[in-house]
Amino acid sequence: MATPSAKAAAAQVADLVDVPVSDEERVVLERIAAQRERIMARRNARAQALALRSSHAQTMPVTGPFADRAIAFARLHPMAVAVAAGVALMLGPRRVIRWAGVALPMIAKFRR
Repeated sequence: MATPSAKAAAAQVADLVDVPVSDEERVVLERIAAQRERIMARRNARAQALALRSSHAQTMPVTGPFADRAIAFARLHPMAVAVAAGVALMLGPRRVIRWAGVALPMIAKFRR
């Protein structure tokens, strides 16, 4: 059940110690070696995934639906979104709707 390299690692550990190793101990050593290999493989895969994720620069999409652009903005600028949400909560829904009624037509003009 153990991989060949796990068996080799267990044999190396057994060779380092001058005490004879029983069959049960050998099985435990093989399991330990296999577990170390799994941990190293998982660590390497995680490091590779992090490197791949960091190599892709996050950019703001220029085209596309407004919802996609808003989500991208929220991911790139979480503090700005938190501040805007806090201000909206402090102002209250009536003022936010009133200001949206003023600001949205101006924004629509700029988009044309």
